[in-house]
Amino acid sequence: MIDTPHIKTDGMPPPLLAIHDVSSAYTSRSHGLFGRKEIKPVLNKVNMDIAASEIFGLTGESGCGKTTLARCILGLINYEGDIYLDGEKRSGGDAQGLKWARKAQMVFQDPGASLNPVKRIGALMEEPLLIHRLGAMEERTQKVDAMLLRVGLDPSFKRRRAHELSGGQKQRICIGRALLLEPKLLIADEATSALDVSVGAQILNLFRELNKTLGLGILFISHNTDAAEYLCDRVALMQGGTIARITELSAYRSNTAP
Repeated sequence: MIDTPHIKTDGMPPPLLAIHDVSSAYTSRSHGLFGRKEIKPVLNKVNMDIAASEIFGLTGESGCGKTTLARCILGLINYEGDIYLDGEKRSGGDAQGLKWARKAQMVFQDPGASLNPVKRIGALMEEPLLIHRLGAMEERTQKVDAMLLRVGLDPSFKRRRAHELSGGQKQRICIGRALLLEPKLLIADEATSALDVSVGAQILNLFRELNKTLGLGILFISHNTDAAEYLCDRVALMQGGTIARITELSAYRSNTAP
């Protein structure tokens, strides 16, 4: 393991996620369609790691690079540096991308925008299983029913459409759909910021329960420092595209689910 100020090297098991010197930049045109291309650095040699079964918070002001880092982890944008998930280094290729998707999933800020308004909830939740060709129809149905119960909803929600659900219910559907592939890492990008305070607190408690029961590693991205400190084992502050500091809020949790 690389010895940096932000990566633990105290004899603990290898991290679930290890990020080494990751940098990324966006390219834009400064003066219209035919203007010169302008490179805007976003991430600057980011180093951090997340242990198995840890809830890790990433905070910082808007534009500091939090979501960009999440997209790098998922392989959605190009970056320099190394990212390892469960001991495997990210590389190019569609096949490797699908394999990586089984290990890391994301929950987005706006649950309504994540759900196709035409399809019923059952079809939306079954979709990841179909894409990855996991299970026969009966098995997929059973998994969807079990997941709905796990995230606090009744299997009857399968017959509904997104517009019939509240914001909290939509976010529970998005969380359940992400977990159907049994990932080891769940990235929650501002997953509570579009919800009111009481519903957001319920979602935070759901993340904590999933962490305990599934041994799930969670990267919780939020501009809300209070929410991050309530939920997370460690919280990193990102400033100007780099990790300014990491605060440990509690001892690491067990690497295995209870």
